[in-house]
Amino acid sequence: MKSNPIDSDVNEANQAEVLEGQMEDDMPGQLEVEEHSSNQGSESSILTRIRDLTDRKRYQELNWKGSFEDYLSLLKADPRPLRSAYQRIYDMIMSYGHEEYEGKKDRLIHYNFFDDPMHEGRDAIYGLDRPLMKLVHLFKSAAKGYGTQNRVLLLHGPVGSSKSTIVRLIKKGLEEYSLRDEGTIYSYSWKVEDKEGNECWEDCPMHEDPIHLIPIEARRALLKEIGINTGEYLTVHNADLCPFCRYHYQEKLHKYDGDWIKVVSDVWVRRIRLSEQDRVGIGTFQPKDEKNQDSTELTGDINYRKIALYGSDSDPRAFNFDGEFNIANRGIIEFIEVLKLDVAFLYDLLGASQEHKIKPKKFPQTDIDEVIIGHTNEPEYRKLQSNDFMEALRDRTVKIDVPYITRLDNEVKIYEKDFNSGKIEGKHIAPHTVEMAAMWAVLTRLEDPKRAQLTLMQKMKLYNGKTLPGFTEDSVQELKDETEREGMDGISPRYIQDKISNALVNEEESCINPFMVLNELESGLEHHSLIASDDIRRRYRDMLSLVKDEYEDMVKNEVQRAIAADEEALTRLCANYIDNVKAYTQKEKVKNRYTGQSEEADEHLMRAIEEKIDIPESRMDDFRREIMNYIGALAIEGKTFDYRTNERLHKALELKLFEDQKDSIKLTSLVSQVVDKETQEKIDVVKARMIKYYDYCDVCATDVLQFVASIFARGDAKGDS
Repeated sequence: MKSNPIDSDVNEANQAEVLEGQMEDDMPGQLEVEEHSSNQGSESSILTRIRDLTDRKRYQELNWKGSFEDYLSLLKADPRPLRSAYQRIYDMIMSYGHEEYEGKKDRLIHYNFFDDPMHEGRDAIYGLDRPLMKLVHLFKSAAKGYGTQNRVLLLHGPVGSSKSTIVRLIKKGLEEYSLRDEGTIYSYSWKVEDKEGNECWEDCPMHEDPIHLIPIEARRALLKEIGINTGEYLTVHNADLCPFCRYHYQEKLHKYDGDWIKVVSDVWVRRIRLSEQDRVGIGTFQPKDEKNQDSTELTGDINYRKIALYGSDSDPRAFNFDGEFNIANRGIIEFIEVLKLDVAFLYDLLGASQEHKIKPKKFPQTDIDEVIIGHTNEPEYRKLQSNDFMEALRDRTVKIDVPYITRLDNEVKIYEKDFNSGKIEGKHIAPHTVEMAAMWAVLTRLEDPKRAQLTLMQKMKLYNGKTLPGFTEDSVQELKDETEREGMDGISPRYIQDKISNALVNEEESCINPFMVLNELESGLEHHSLIASDDIRRRYRDMLSLVKDEYEDMVKNEVQRAIAADEEALTRLCANYIDNVKAYTQKEKVKNRYTGQSEEADEHLMRAIEEKIDIPESRMDDFRREIMNYIGALAIEGKTFDYRTNERLHKALELKLFEDQKDSIKLTSLVSQVVDKETQEKIDVVKARMIKYYDYCDVCATDVLQFVASIFARGDAKGDS
């Protein structure tokens, strides 16, 4: 009997399943093992790739260890590790380069370090070259040992004026600098025995320079012997060991019967990295509630658990040298709101600044080498000035004023850093939105001009580098010199950032425009905690009106330029103007392109263009000769005249072309519900130009065109009435 082919296939399938089952029974867990091995191999390859990404050689360089003799050999090749904290910070700032430029009355320096090149400008400082120049000059003076190394540097200014950002930049810069070859810095560790008698290593708790292991009386001579000019390095002169290291030093001397070479043979010199998080060379102190803090936070405290081990609370091994002054040695300590400190802390601050010494509990005065920098606001500083008991601190303090920015371009940069199209997902910020908010902020910081013919808006534009008739650079500087507190009052950048953020989180809008942000700014004034009176609040509201008027003028000009952005039409208009100017200046006639007849120069056309840029009749001959002389000079050089290279003429041509085309486009029809097809096509062309050339999106371009159309409609209505 023949078997059914289908049954045969089924039987073969069943046999295959049975065979597979037998194989699984014969080799239990093999599949799982293979799968686990595959996963393990994958994980291993990932770990290998991670390992390959880490630079092991660089790690070993940054964690170098060697003998004291090795350290001296390194110093002979490069003595820069001996620099003081001030010298190191000054060199760190200068390593990024600087640019000198002419200010209004003196030469200014822009230090590239404060552009935050380490982190792509995340904490960049704008518009404060003068205060920063003063700060760097203080670092330079201190680096040379001229006396300012014995002072507390105090950054003083209104809230949100970048005081803490400046200090944060310096701290981050020091961390990065200590990783570079030119910023190498060393400390050391002692070989000791623990309580079980096992050999171990104890680090110097204050990250001292190993050079302190050389006795003071022999230090300069020994360094000079290996070719190091000790006069250049402030740290090598009189600084002594910290109590912890002094204890071990004395113990080793006793153990080795005064043999100094054997003493330093029990020392490992090691490279260190300055780090705020690891509490190495960078400290930060912030005042807290008076009941919950004492001066041991600055100078260290007794380790009570170790008293039983060492038998005395005056044994340096039973003391934690981990106060902010201790751990900031070799670097910088920041005092946040320094003038809020309790008097007990100020005593420590005085000694640390003037004598470069601190007094830990139960121990002698201890040498430190660090920059002491604090920041405070005006109310606290006024309290310091009026407090007679603070006279010693006032005498040891160097104040650097850090005002608000009063130049619009720099203020705009602050907000563009946080609010740009690349960072805001799903939202478009209309052109001039950030600029208008920044403009209002700057206006609030300016004092009313004392010259009757000058408005506050004009003063702001002069500060921003614009030119006005009758004002030179010297007169602009005089405007600044007339002020008393300009830049020390006004609206903080934080308030502007908060209100722009509020507008951005409005989920109903895909695009935010200047009016949305200005409305947010105005609504927040009612409850602004730093506005002291209704008069100031009213003044700030008036400034918002000024900004809105300025915005109207700006968008009207942009729409006009978009309408007049017909390059061919502009070129024809320019050629026509130049032909007429040439005929006028050379007392010739113009050949009419259509009739072929020679005609007089078209005075009406020339004046219609020149009036757009306020050229009076008394100046028109001079202006026309200037144009012809400019064209002639280009011709001598073999160049062709292009109206785009002459900004004033370019503007005049655009305004004239706009005037000619405005009626044909009928922009005012946008405010009505009915727009004919031909007009709509022309409007779409204008909108496309605004999107292409001025960074508008479809939404805000439409809004701006409707807004400008309503302005023209109001103007037409006034004209009719």
